[in-house]
Amino acid sequence: MEDSEIIALYHRRDEAAIAETELKHGPFCRRVAMNILSNRQDAEECVNDAWLAAWNRMPPDRPASLRAFLGRITRNLSISRFRKNRAQKRYSGIETMLSELSECVPAGREDDEIERRELSGTISEWLCGLDADDRTLFVRRYWYGDGVAELARERGVPPARLSKRLQRLREGLREVLEREGF
Repeated sequence: MEDSEIIALYHRRDEAAIAETELKHGPFCRRVAMNILSNRQDAEECVNDAWLAAWNRMPPDRPASLRAFLGRITRNLSISRFRKNRAQKRYSGIETMLSELSECVPAGREDDEIERRELSGTISEWLCGLDADDRTLFVRRYWYGDGVAELARERGVPPARLSKRLQRLREGLREVLEREGF
């Protein structure tokens, strides 16, 4: 079923929307949650919560990309679960990814919405300036949490080479952020 048809089911409040969403986007959302949480049960709960959130947000939302919409919901729910687990001292695979990014992205105050928006805009501009492959690589690693080994295997390169490429991307981002005053 096409995404536009699934969205129409949500807008008609047809419960088949959930089943169709699970069929088409379930594996993707589970992968996003697992990349962040490294715990199958927590990931499954986040995916189920994502279906509920999608049900509650459509209508009025009509996402341009259902996959991105569901991925963002799943990612945000997974990060919230990660923070809860971390407070309970239950760590996961996201620690490595966050430590890599901490080298270049400043730790700002959570209450400074203006600074957060400016930072987000600067990062978005930087991403738009990358070639498509680097942009995809960066987003898959640091937004969806895909592992270096998996990304290297897909590209047919050694993980060490891909890690170096990711390091150069992070250094480029850090330079841009420093230049912009972050």
